[in-house]
Amino acid sequence: MNAPELKLHDVVALLEPLPEHGLRRGQLGTIIDVYETGVYEVEFADTRGQTYASLTLRAEQLLPLHQEPVVASA
Repeated sequence: MNAPELKLHDVVALLEPLPEHGLRRGQLGTIIDVYETGVYEVEFADTRGQTYASLTLRAEQLLPLHQEPVVASA
């Protein structure tokens, strides 16, 4: 499976648990930096906006989330 193409400020879900960082599968984060193709800094914050983890992760560890529907081409 190809890794997703991610960009700055994308909201993502973690695909694997990282218990050493207090993160579980499905945890939501935001891309805050793009280092190179497939390598991203992801910030994890609570509902009050307080950051509780910031990690460098690979695209294969992340699932991009979408709020808008796919628009069919005419």
